[in-house]
Order: sequence, then C-alpha cells, then structure tokens
Amino acid sequence: MERLAQAIWDPWLLGLFLLVGTIYSFGSGFFQFFQAKVWLRATVGSLFSRPSGKHRSGALTSVQALATALASTMGTGSIAGVAAALCLGGPGAVFWMWVSALLGMMTSCGEKLLSVKWQRPAPGGGLQGGPMFYLRDALGCPVLARWFALACIPAALIGGNLVQSASISAAVSSAFGFSRPLIALVTALLAGLVLVGGIGRVAQVCQKLVPAMAALYLLGGSAVLLLRASAVPEAFRLIFTCALSPQAAAAGGAGWSLTAALRHGVARGVFTNEAGLGTSAMAHGSAQVSHPARQGMWGIFEVCFATLVVCTMTALVILTAGVYQPQEMALLAARGELPSDALGAPLTLRSFSLVLGQAGSWVVSVSLTLFAFSSILGWSCYGQQGLRFLLGDDRMLGPYRALFLATALLGGFVPLAPLWPMVDLSSALLAIPNLIALILLAPQALACLRSWPGK
Repeated sequence: MERLAQAIWDPWLLGLFLLVGTIYSFGSGFFQFFQAKVWLRATVGSLFSRPSGKHRSGALTSVQALATALASTMGTGSIAGVAAALCLGGPGAVFWMWVSALLGMMTSCGEKLLSVKWQRPAPGGGLQGGPMFYLRDALGCPVLARWFALACIPAALIGGNLVQSASISAAVSSAFGFSRPLIALVTALLAGLVLVGGIGRVAQVCQKLVPAMAALYLLGGSAVLLLRASAVPEAFRLIFTCALSPQAAAAGGAGWSLTAALRHGVARGVFTNEAGLGTSAMAHGSAQVSHPARQGMWGIFEVCFATLVVCTMTALVILTAGVYQPQEMALLAARGELPSDALGAPLTLRSFSLVLGQAGSWVVSVSLTLFAFSSILGWSCYGQQGLRFLLGDDRMLGPYRALFLATALLGGFVPLAPLWPMVDLSSALLAIPNLIALILLAPQALACLRSWPGK
C-alpha cells in the first residue's frame, strides 16, 4: 500500500497539485497576496454584517458552509498529521506544507467558486454542488464525475472516519487510560445522533463547535510558544534549513530525503486543507451566495486558517517543546524503525504535556477529540453526497450511515500508523479527476473571479 501510494504521489500528483495552485495564482495575479484586504473583508469582515436577500429554505449560509468544510479539514491532520509529517519527512516538510498552502489558497478559491457556479437543487430542498457537478455539467465528462463521486465513499470511510476515530481513541486512551473500544463506541453513538439530522444539523453543530475547538487549541499552543519563546527562532531555522537540505537535520548522516520532505509536506498540507481534493468544495457548494466568487473568498480563508495558522502552531509546539529530536528521528526514519507513537497524536500530546503538564494533556486530548469528531461529521456528508450523485436519490442513505458508524467503531481496534498510506491513496483517487477539471476549467473560473463586483 505504501509503495503504491508513493508511486502515485511521487512526483506526479505532487507536481499536479503545485501546478494547479501555480496556474490559479498566476492567472489571478496572485490574488491571495495582493488582494488580501479584499478576501479578508469578504470573509472575516462579513461576520459583523447582516446577510442580505431572501435565504432559500434548506440552503446553507456562507458561514455554515465554511464551518462544515473546516470541520472536515481541521481533523486529526492538524494534530496527528503534522506530527507524522515531521517524523517521516523531517522539519523541512513544514516548509513544503506552507508552499502547498500558499498556492492551494487559489486552488481552493477556484474549486469553491466552480462548485457554487454549477450548484444544483438538492433532493428535499436546499442546494448541492461539488466537483462531480462541474465535471459533468461544465467539463462534459460524466465518467470523471462518477469517478470522483465513487472515490468519495472510501475516502470518507477511511481518511474522514477511521483515521479520526482511531486518533480519538489513541489520544484519549493515552491521556486518561480509558479503553479504546469504549471511546470508539461513544464516538460512533454521538456521531449517529448528529447524522440523523442530515447536512443541516451537521452544519448547525459545526457552526458552534469549530470556533470553540479552534480557540481552545490555539490558546493552548500560544501558551506553549510563550513559555518556549527562546526556542522559536531555532525551530524556524530548522524548518528552512531542512526544506532544501533534509539531511542537515541528521548532522550530515543518514536521514530524510528531499523527496520525503516534499511528499509528506504537500500530502499532509492537502490532507489538512483539502485544497485540490474537491471534498470541502462540496460543503461550499451547498451555500447560497450572491456571486460564486464570494464563496471562493471563504475558500482562501479556509486554507489560510487550517494550514498556515493551526498546522503551523502544531509544528512549532513539537519543534520547541523538547520531545522531538531531529537527529534521532532522522536515523530512525532511515532505518524504518520509527515507533508508532511518533507518527500521530501522542507526539503532539507529549510536547504539550512537557511544557504545560496535565493541562497540556487536557488541551490536546480535548482538541483532538473535537477536531476529529467534527471531521467525522463533515466527511459523512461528503460520502453521502457522492452516493446520492451515483444513485440519483437517497435510497441507500440508511445503509451508508450504518456502515459509516460501524467504521467509526472499528477505529477503537486498529493502529494508526498503517492507515496513513491508505489515506494518501484515497486522497489521490479523489484528487486526480478534480485537478484535471480545475486545469481545464481555469479560464472559466478566473473569468468568474474577475467579474465579481466585490473585487
């Protein structure tokens, strides 16, 4: 599985992600940089104004769509995924995570814009959109549309559910000693109570949950960095030094390769912000807005917050706390002897705990639980929407939800480390048709952005 995922990602899919981000960045005149005031005013600034116009029954607001999307993006990738990237790719992986995010901001803008532009009425009311619709209706390629919709199902079950549940079980068990199967059972039951209400209830829960969990984690991380302020400059030096010369982390010895740093940085960046995967675009495609480009602004903000803010916080905490030793990790990585607890949330938990004591364990455990639980909620909707597109109705919705909850329960019994190659593979299957569409529809998307009166 690891070899297959590596063969797909290195270098073809990695390059394709960066190519799409570059196309949209150049085509928009690097909108994410030079028009920062515009997209910040359209996103953060709009939170203090009343929405105008009549709202369609069942449709999501822009904020609800963002909360649902962030619920899926700010999952364990923000905590466990960053730790895994640091161990498998070295500190340089953080740099490539930043690069993928900076370019991915415009990739995200494009796919959200296209999702709204080609959204359709949803069965039972509301709106629906996503890559399968612009693949079919804008690109005229129903085969790729069905490919994407079909790929949503295993991606939701594995990356959006099993990994999240396994991470919750591992973190809570490590911090408080509860049985992993019991934790997974509680997770599945709580998820079931929300999922029965459909995407509307998911959006309502996420709208309240996402700000609270983000604030808790960022406050805890800020406390660590304040107490370790003297180590922050060295952390940044290590990130930049190892980005182009990963072996420097091992003092010239055997260690990470440049390919490993690039791969794990971009892959984890994609997993944490979903720019180019097309999945979070499905949540944004359910929003009712006055112009498609307005939802594209939320796409830029989403990537900025999920990766450049939250993931950077995780990386800096791990690099400054004193638990993570680059030389030791590099040698273990070269030998293939990395311990399983170094590849996920336990490394982040130990880093917080070393600085904040028991309070650090609480911050990570509660944050991870909320991050992962919200991700389970968000991804459940993506799998449902993919299944609905394939079948044309909701007749298999009940069996799908039962399978989804059973998979969440399974997270209490499986180790986390073997799941990451499966995540990479399922992400690749989603990304391929979506990235093809984004390249071919770039002129249309950029023209729509230029036509937005709010620009």
